[in-house]
Amino acid sequence: MQEIMQFVSRHPILSIAWVGLLIAVLYTTFKGLTSKVKVITRGEVTNLINKEDAVVVDLRQRDDFRRGHITHSLNVLPTEIKNGSFGELEKHKTKPVIVVDANGMASQESATLLMKAGFERVYLLKEGIAGWSGENLPLIRGK
Repeated sequence: MQEIMQFVSRHPILSIAWVGLLIAVLYTTFKGLTSKVKVITRGEVTNLINKEDAVVVDLRQRDDFRRGHITHSLNVLPTEIKNGSFGELEKHKTKPVIVVDANGMASQESATLLMKAGFERVYLLKEGIAGWSGENLPLIRGK
């Protein structure tokens, strides 16, 4: 304990940074555990698409979407979800909805907004399209 106190007194900036990171990790972990939106793996996504006719919502920009997306994905921008304009997605409220972004880091807010808008089952793809293509799973180009 005495060594920790010496370290803190000699390196206050590092200590503050460490405490800040610890709080951030605890906050993110707690938020993930209490969220109604579940993060799922690529195998679970494939299962939901094949067995339950899940709808994949790709949040990436149009150009990124055209370069490669999961088959039958709907390209809906996060700003459209914030504005409440779901377009074609509106008719799929009872189906499982899988929200996908580039790397799995920016889709939580959009998924939460979809839940609040009445979509019954919303999921997030772990690691996003980067993880999907990293496993050499198929991507469709164009559209």
